[in-house]
Amino acid sequence: MRIELGGAFADLLNERGKGSGDNEMGYVERTLGFRTRDLDDRDLRLVTDVVGGTIRWRRFLDHLILSLCNDKNGFSRMEPLLLQILRIGFYEIIKLNMPAYAVVDENVRLAKVALRPGAGNMVNGILRKLVLLKDNNSLPIPKVEGDDRLQARALATLYSHPVWMVRRWTKYLGQEDTIRLMEWNNSEPSFSLRANSGRGVTRADLVKQLDLLEVPYELSLTMDDFVRIKTGLQVVIQAGMLKEGKCAVQDESAGMVVSVLDPQPGESIIDCCAAPGGKTLFMASQLCGQGVVSAIDINKGRLRILRETAKLHKVNDVIATIHADLRDFAESNPHKSDKVLLDTPCSGLGVLSKRADLRWNKTLEDLEELKTLQDELLDAASSLVKPGGVLVYCTCSIDPEENEDRVATFLLRHPEFRVDPVNKYVPESFITERGFYNSNPIKHYLDGAFAARLVRAL
Repeated sequence: MRIELGGAFADLLNERGKGSGDNEMGYVERTLGFRTRDLDDRDLRLVTDVVGGTIRWRRFLDHLILSLCNDKNGFSRMEPLLLQILRIGFYEIIKLNMPAYAVVDENVRLAKVALRPGAGNMVNGILRKLVLLKDNNSLPIPKVEGDDRLQARALATLYSHPVWMVRRWTKYLGQEDTIRLMEWNNSEPSFSLRANSGRGVTRADLVKQLDLLEVPYELSLTMDDFVRIKTGLQVVIQAGMLKEGKCAVQDESAGMVVSVLDPQPGESIIDCCAAPGGKTLFMASQLCGQGVVSAIDINKGRLRILRETAKLHKVNDVIATIHADLRDFAESNPHKSDKVLLDTPCSGLGVLSKRADLRWNKTLEDLEELKTLQDELLDAASSLVKPGGVLVYCTCSIDPEENEDRVATFLLRHPEFRVDPVNKYVPESFITERGFYNSNPIKHYLDGAFAARLVRAL
């Protein structure tokens, strides 16, 4: 309810919510009357899966619920809380394959307690109808047929994405790769951990700790400080490894953006939209105590978190935080830096596997507005680069209009900059024809990311 109607983030059940998870639970108790108990690791994983999965598969679940409602108008008038309970039940039965009798019993009781006895009877009837259809292999699944528009609508329902995303990706990627991308977005996300070299922690140290905790891992093939884990993130969190600053949760795709910038000891670096600070901390760890990373962000609260985390990671001596709008800061600041990173606000279309809620929060109109903001921020960031210096523009998007197109229009406005191909900084499979960095979820099995390395003329 809070995610869909109140804009809460779906990942607040882990400690990276910085206490906001407790605030959300308090809000739930006050408004919905539900009390939550402390959950053991197994239950916490299940709750996280149910919350994330129900949000992720919302469009598909709603299609099934609507198909099973006797009164089609009843679906549109359904109480939000009743709809959430049905979605949870449908997800548990269809996607988690949990025992049907347990799911029906639990959600009927939930509806009776949260709403009224009649709601429990309705949930009972609809869920039992679903179980029967599933057992008979006769679920009302949409067929991908007809013209492009009808096919896009069917695919959007089958793979639970907004229609506009499906149409856009089909245009750029083709239908086959669009389906593969949506399958990736709906799969269980994997996470990467970065050993914090700022505290002298090596990847070997991190691996040793993971072995002790019995958390399975794979060594990153692209980044020396990184390991990838599919399960066990809660174990890592509860062992205090993040709180103690031994490691950070950071995708390799984001780590390679820092490789493109190539921070060196003694350099002055500006991180333009820094918070929450994952790339800031990684850059700072590579300065070896020499130089400075000036972290600019418009959000004062997120900058405070960045400062606190920098202390944990023991890199606070080379990080200076600046609370400002980048555009205002660039106008009033004559100082030029060796390197500037602009991790610009974007659609986030490359990280939908980790952000279950994000696909429902973005519209095509948002994308157009973001492009204007990206151009303004690029112009501002470029004014902070000294002659011969480096500007890296990056996003966590896979959309060419936010990536290559923004760089192309920037270079028309700023002929004093040229593209510096990223060949020396990232593996060949991540390099585009124009010399940009691009990680592709369906090719590299990482979050989608983009970076262009631009050099200012002397």
